[in-house]
Amino acid sequence: MVSIPSARRRQLRTWVPTPGVEQGADLLCLDGSTNSAPGLHDLASNDYLSLARHPVLRDAATRAMNEQGVGSGGSRLVSGSRPVHSQLETALASWLGWERVMLFPSGFQANLAAVSALANRHTTVLADRLIHHSLLVGVQASGARLQRFAHNDLKDLRQKLGKLRLSRPNQPVLVLTESLFSMEGTSPDLQGLVDLCQQHQAQVLVDEAHALGVLGPGGRGLTASLNNNVTMVSATFGKAFGSGGAFLATDAEQGEQLLQTSGAFRYTTALAPPLAAAALAALELIQIHPHWGDDLLARAEEWRDGIAAAGWPRPGGRGPILPLVVGEDQLALDLQQRLEQSGLLCIAIRPPTVPEGAARLRLVLHRQQGDDALQLLMQALRAAKERR
Repeated sequence: MVSIPSARRRQLRTWVPTPGVEQGADLLCLDGSTNSAPGLHDLASNDYLSLARHPVLRDAATRAMNEQGVGSGGSRLVSGSRPVHSQLETALASWLGWERVMLFPSGFQANLAAVSALANRHTTVLADRLIHHSLLVGVQASGARLQRFAHNDLKDLRQKLGKLRLSRPNQPVLVLTESLFSMEGTSPDLQGLVDLCQQHQAQVLVDEAHALGVLGPGGRGLTASLNNNVTMVSATFGKAFGSGGAFLATDAEQGEQLLQTSGAFRYTTALAPPLAAAALAALELIQIHPHWGDDLLARAEEWRDGIAAAGWPRPGGRGPILPLVVGEDQLALDLQQRLEQSGLLCIAIRPPTVPEGAARLRLVLHRQQGDDALQLLMQALRAAKERR
C-alpha cells in the first residue's frame, strides 16, 4: 500500500438529505447515522442553485426514465441518441449563442475531448497554473508541449506568448483557463486574456463548470459577454444545474470535427436520458429566474464580510466559493471537525488538489441556504480564531 501521511489520507463518507426536513433544505447527515441531530448545513456541495432535489427536475427525470429508459444503452453514434439529447443541445446553443453544443457523460471527459480537439504534438499549450486536473490530463493525452503561467496573471501570460511567438512564430498555441476556479473562488480578466490571445493568434479554451448558472448575464457564464471570441467552452450539469453530465460549446466547424474524430465522444455510452432531461428542466428554470445568480452573489458578499469580521482573511473573488486557507493539512482537518461540531459540513481540501502549504476549507453557498448557517459559521470561526 502507498504510504500516505495520516493528515493527507482521504476518507469516504456517504451523505443523505436529512429525513423529515422541507424540500430544498440544505441539511445533510451521514448515511446510517443514529445521531438525533437535525443534520449539518451543507457548505460543501456544488449545488449552487439548490436544484438537485427540485421537484421540477425530479419530475422531468422521472418522465424521461419512464419514456426513454434509465440508460441510453449505446454511444451517440450507434443507438444511444435520444430526443432529449438533441433538445438539450439545441436549447443550450440558443441560450449561450453558440453554433454547436455536444453532450458528454462527465466534465472530465468533455475536457479531455476539448483539449484533444484543439491541440496535438505540434501545439504549445499555455495553461493557468491552477487549472483543473482533467485539462492537464487532456494536454498529456494530446502530446502537446505544456507551459504554465501564474494564476490569473495576464502579465506573465503576455510574456510567455511573446517569447513563444519570437521563437516559434508559426506554432499552434492553445491557452487554457477557467472562468471560476473551484478551489480559489477567483476569476481571470477574460476580456484581457482573449485580447492577448487574438494578438498572438492563440486559441482559447475556457472551463465554465463552476460559473455556468451563476456568473455572467442571466447565469450564462463569463464568456457570454465575449462575443464568442473564445474557441471553445466546456461546462457541466453537475453543479448549478443540479444534474449530471457536461457539454462543449463551439462553432459549427469545430463541432463537426468533434463529431467525426473525438474518441471521448465516440467511444462512450451517451448521457443517461433522465440526467439530460433534468439538465433541460434546470435550464428552463434558470431562464425563468435569471436573477438567481445575482442573488447568490449578493449573499456571497455578505458572507465574505462576515468572515472578515470574524478575524479571518476576506476570501477573494465574487462567486459562491469562499476558501479559508489555513496552510497545514492537520490544521484544515481540525477546523473541519470544529465546524462539523457546530452543525456545518465543510470539507478540508489538501494537496495535491491545492498547492503545498495551502490546505483550506472550501465554503460553498447555495440559493436556499438558511440565514442561521452564516450565524453558526461566524460563531465557529471566532471560536477557532481564539484557539489559534
